[in-house]
Amino acid sequence: MRARLTLVYGMLFLVTSAVLVGVTYLLTVRAMDQRFNMTFQSTPATSLSLQELGSMTKAEQLQRLISARGEIQAAVDAQVAEKKRDVLQEMLQTSLLALVALGGLGIGIGYLVAGRTLRPIHTVTATARRLSESTLHERIALTGPQDEIKDLADTFDRMLDRLHRAFDAQRRFVANASHELRTPLTINRTVLEVAIASSRNPPETKALADVLLGNTARHERLIDGLLMLARSERELNAPAPAPMEDVVRSALDHLDEMAGETDVDVTVELSPATTVGDPVLLERCAVNLLENALKYNVPGGHVWIRTWRRRDQVMVRVENTGRPVPSYELSTIYEPFRRLGADRVGSAGGAGLGLSIVQAVVRAHGGTIDTVARPDGGLAITVRLPAAPAAAPPR
Repeated sequence: MRARLTLVYGMLFLVTSAVLVGVTYLLTVRAMDQRFNMTFQSTPATSLSLQELGSMTKAEQLQRLISARGEIQAAVDAQVAEKKRDVLQEMLQTSLLALVALGGLGIGIGYLVAGRTLRPIHTVTATARRLSESTLHERIALTGPQDEIKDLADTFDRMLDRLHRAFDAQRRFVANASHELRTPLTINRTVLEVAIASSRNPPETKALADVLLGNTARHERLIDGLLMLARSERELNAPAPAPMEDVVRSALDHLDEMAGETDVDVTVELSPATTVGDPVLLERCAVNLLENALKYNVPGGHVWIRTWRRRDQVMVRVENTGRPVPSYELSTIYEPFRRLGADRVGSAGGAGLGLSIVQAVVRAHGGTIDTVARPDGGLAITVRLPAAPAAAPPR
């Protein structure tokens, strides 16, 4: 915008200056024509000597005077035209040089004026780039006349006030929900476990308690998933270096029992690849990817997990065998409460929040996800995260 404004200012200045030079040139030509014509009319008609005139008859004298006048007029016209041409050429050259010099000066002044005019907009842009969930308290607080840019900055400040209040309300809600929802379920689970362990309760009561205990566990997983999803969609508070090979190893340790129950072979290929972020969220992301690959597999299937670094990106790829996945289902698997082939919440397949949490965690870390259906069945999910900057060599 600054370049465009400078170009507009410069073009307007050059066009106006060119018109001014043209008008001045035409007025100068007109004034010189009038002045030289008047000078020529006051010039003596002849310069013949009296002796030459005395030796001629009257007819010869008249003829001689007319001829002399014509010669004088032709000589004067030639001199006048030459002088006019020299003067106008010199004036035109001087005007063009002055026009070029003033045009450059005008463009420079226009560049400075455009920069000063757009400075408040740069302030608004810089503030917007600095903002995050932890810096929503910042305001532009633009000073100056109440013009259009001041109105824009004030509107932006009011929008930040509303966003700040909304994020505060979300944080309070997550904190309160974490306590209010988990505590009753924990109490219910404890009572049901005591009822199952008691020898005085009849088998019917223990069977009912066992069913209720399964429902309670499922509700706990749902609440944990919702809270994790809310947490992963927030701004990272204290990002730290996180080696993804160690994160994946920890995730594999959590899923050893599940891998044994599902009769699925797991192939691991971990190369050093360090990103910056929240290790807990990244571990949850890896756990959900591996759990999804194990759960939606076939008996005797296979899972491949690999980490490596490619230039300035950390790559994590999880592939699994399974049933063929249509391409139109790939765009919906990251939606909350959606699973391949099932849309109900609370079934044995899970709550449908695993991949939603994965997507939220990856977005919070500034990464991307690529999902491809394997020709033989199953999925190949590749997570790309920004790599941590290389450490400085020791001195």
